[in-house]
Amino acid sequence: MQLGTSAERKARLEIHPVAGPKNSLQYWAQILNPLRVSFNFAIIYACRTLPSLSLKNALYRLTGMTVGAHVSMGLMSMVDIFFPEEIAIGENSIVGYNTVILAHEFMVREWRKGPVVIGRDVSIGAGCTILPGVVIGDGATISAMSLVNKDVPAGAFAGGVPVRLLGK
Repeated sequence: MQLGTSAERKARLEIHPVAGPKNSLQYWAQILNPLRVSFNFAIIYACRTLPSLSLKNALYRLTGMTVGAHVSMGLMSMVDIFFPEEIAIGENSIVGYNTVILAHEFMVREWRKGPVVIGRDVSIGAGCTILPGVVIGDGATISAMSLVNKDVPAGAFAGGVPVRLLGK
């Protein structure tokens, strides 16, 4: 069993050059509809503190996120406000407290977006960051405070900064 490579993750990303001389985040309103981003932000930010898991999941689905049955998003977890439709979380998975799931990266000279696929029965510990283009297989466990910058195979136990296999 081994982790995926950074090249595999990067191959899933759409990479776009900057539209002008400023850093790519300066152009977000030309890339996305500001009203849609505001709608996503209001829902996603409210979900950070909602105690009802079923209400959270219903609201996340309004942003275009794919959320399986019985998903548990921990308190203060945050998903991408720009591209939530790029995130899919399989049923019966847990996303820990204060975890961030990103489907985009704004860089100085380019911006990237890509899918994040979290399988079913996955446990993600508190304080993790999951980068765009990552696939986490069914039944995997990610330890707290991990930077998930590569694919994690099904059933693996992984963690660290950057993520590495810790066991089965």
